[in-house]
Amino acid sequence: MKKILLNKVFLILYLVGLSFLLASCQKEPDQETAASPLAIEKTTLTIGFVKLTDMAPLAIAVEKGFFKDEGLNVKLEAQPSWGVLYERVQKDELDAAHMLAAMPLASFIDPSSNKTPIITPFTLSYNGAAITVSNNVWNEMKKNVPMEHNLPKHPISASSLRPVIAQYKQQQKLFKLGMTFPTGTHNYMLRYWLAAGGIHPGTYDPAHNNTSGNIGSDVDLTVIPPPEMISTMVEGVTSGYSVGEPWNQKAVKKGFGVSVITSDAIWENGADKVFGLTQKFAQQNPTTTLKLVKALIRASHWLDENNYANRKEATEIIAQDNYIRVDKDIIANSMTGVFEYEPGDVRPAKSFHTFFKGQYGIPYYSDAVWWLTQMRRWGQISTSQTDQWYLETAKQAYRPDLYTQAAQALIDEGKMQVTQFPTLKSNAFIKAPQTSPLDQVVFDAHQPNRFLAAFKIGYK
Repeated sequence: MKKILLNKVFLILYLVGLSFLLASCQKEPDQETAASPLAIEKTTLTIGFVKLTDMAPLAIAVEKGFFKDEGLNVKLEAQPSWGVLYERVQKDELDAAHMLAAMPLASFIDPSSNKTPIITPFTLSYNGAAITVSNNVWNEMKKNVPMEHNLPKHPISASSLRPVIAQYKQQQKLFKLGMTFPTGTHNYMLRYWLAAGGIHPGTYDPAHNNTSGNIGSDVDLTVIPPPEMISTMVEGVTSGYSVGEPWNQKAVKKGFGVSVITSDAIWENGADKVFGLTQKFAQQNPTTTLKLVKALIRASHWLDENNYANRKEATEIIAQDNYIRVDKDIIANSMTGVFEYEPGDVRPAKSFHTFFKGQYGIPYYSDAVWWLTQMRRWGQISTSQTDQWYLETAKQAYRPDLYTQAAQALIDEGKMQVTQFPTLKSNAFIKAPQTSPLDQVVFDAHQPNRFLAAFKIGYK
């Protein structure tokens, strides 16, 4: 009897032990999946954008299923201004966003303690902005612009604008121009162009709480959301503006103004928009971040592949109401290899909107250094800095290491080829020195202070 009882006890213990063993074996794969670097931390995301043509990679990643391929459910949400977008990313109300290329850098140098560091692992676009003036201003400027084959000779110097500004001063009127955000690409492009023509755009003095940007200025630069640029100029509040597409080409097509210079004539192939997200988000969601970048690489490649064969379709997509809500023929003006400066003056602009070709969306440190020099030049960085500081600050915000990881994953998965990223392994993420077509000043990312010293207007 004792033997039977012992056998029963042994059997019960054996079965209990076996059940625990089986249960633990069944749980192991789930535990491994949860700990795996490929597990997606967050699958449903809201990404912000401002109504500009260069948000195209985001729209294409949604419409062509590149986000979905990565297991991501992405909602794109239009924002009324860059200021609102910037604040909502920092408050975690948006997971990520289409951003002005200088915004992540600004988040690291902003003296305000409540700012949240933002990084960019991906450059969304290059060469996408222009400066437009009203017809009345252009009629006066044109008297001072050299002609070539019965057309204005490009790039047009802002020196042709000086007599117009002088007239305004005589009449005790402010000459106002619009830009989109204080630490934004359009602000710096406008200031660069004005200063190269001998017009002082004004400076900032954050150390003394003067963030107007108009200290010592010959003109008044004011912040206006991109979609409101044309109406503000037509109403006479401003005499022109600096903005991305399609708001320059729309003004030309509708007969409201003339585009006088494009951003590539100031600084060719510089990062214009980037994909921004908080440093905290990237740290807490590394796999999600990787997958977002993978999808965007594929989208930007789709936009540029086969000699821009997909641009017509892309134009039709982003013209929709839920994206830019502008006539597709206006968007096509800069998306299909041409740019119209004034009615009838249509010129080739093959590199105006570049998304993948040549630079692949890599967030180059040298691009970040260029933007930082402009922040210093106009006083947003209060004191002079060493050359090394510029590079170190660039490396905090611009993250080609994350881009490289995503590109390599696409290669390993066979979704893209190693030949499509010819410099991926050897890239130091510093572009070669470049001479501006506008003023012939050389920019070398290794010598930012030498670059600043070359300018007559602005801080060193």
